[in-house]
Amino acid sequence: MEKLAWINLLYDFYGQLLTPRQQKFVELHYAHDLSLGEIAAQFGISRQAVHDVLKRAEQVLARYEEKLGLVTRFLEQRRCLEEALHLLGEGNAAAQPNIARVREIIRAAMR
Repeated sequence: MEKLAWINLLYDFYGQLLTPRQQKFVELHYAHDLSLGEIAAQFGISRQAVHDVLKRAEQVLARYEEKLGLVTRFLEQRRCLEEALHLLGEGNAAAQPNIARVREIIRAAMR
């Protein structure tokens, strides 16, 4: 998984555990695609300071994932649900009403 997607997933799960400053910088850089220079200018600090805050935030997010594993578990559950949907597509005609309902339940769980 690419870094941008991974950091955004980690932030979705653990972002509230960061400091308000870390939250703001991660949102501006990863969600709003602002450069380090743009963030630095907005806050009146150096690019290096922005870089340091972002690196620290990434490390904190990674540590939470290492200890709790919520993102990994979420991705695995999603993979299992997608596999189940695929297997349901191979069902026979007599089971179609039940299969349709199971598909609805799985799709609802994936949202």
